[in-house]
Amino acid sequence: MKRIGVIGVGEIGRALVTGLFDGDDESPQVFLSPRGARTAAELSSRYEGVAVCADNQEVVDRSEVVFIAVRREDRHEALAGLRVNDDKIVVNVMAGVGNDDLRRTLATDAPLVRAIPLPAIRERRSVTVTYPSHPAVDALFEHLGGVLPVADEAAFNVFSTLTGTLTTHYWYLATLTSWATDHGIPADDADSYIRSLFQGVGRALSDETRSLHQLAADHEAPNGNNERIRTTWFDPANSEALNKALDALLANLK
Repeated sequence: MKRIGVIGVGEIGRALVTGLFDGDDESPQVFLSPRGARTAAELSSRYEGVAVCADNQEVVDRSEVVFIAVRREDRHEALAGLRVNDDKIVVNVMAGVGNDDLRRTLATDAPLVRAIPLPAIRERRSVTVTYPSHPAVDALFEHLGGVLPVADEAAFNVFSTLTGTLTTHYWYLATLTSWATDHGIPADDADSYIRSLFQGVGRALSDETRSLHQLAADHEAPNGNNERIRTTWFDPANSEALNKALDALLANLK
């Protein structure tokens, strides 16, 4: 895959380009849309193989594989009148936009692949879910940290729902930091400690010989501090509320 286009250069577009170029292997040519002009200009100045195109049609025309990474609500404006020949491959990374919807918008018979790339692809450390499986697209994401092709769009939507919990995790950590500062801990110290604490948790997740429940159990002592917080805060009502929120998001994505 020598020529890659990106329409919609936001956080995911930036991560994709960074992951493709920050390595020792040969990098492709990348063509960026003028959407997200500041980010596109910064990437083109940093990497020799990146060019900013005059419009979205030029991105498509110059690319073999085209990533559609605009916001769902902007897709009709951004893609209006776009001509996509059948020999292109289109990668749809818009949350909540199915391939049938995108195919109607583009009026093309080109292969369409949905994908859930995460910002960690910039470091080639994130597994990307795809549907349907496509050898060229799967090989690209395998190169960027791993790929998980799924059997159908229903399964894809479940994984997309799980992705919607990322900022909740960050907000949880921010809440812990705020609690500590409310109890007299300097903000920088609280922030530093929380980051260190949960970076350790992240490293523990790499041990795939233990289930997530087993990891939790291994970090708890009977009647200890961790068990107390888990059982009093993450109680059945809290767990049910989380499940309801996930179900509502999944229904919205279908």
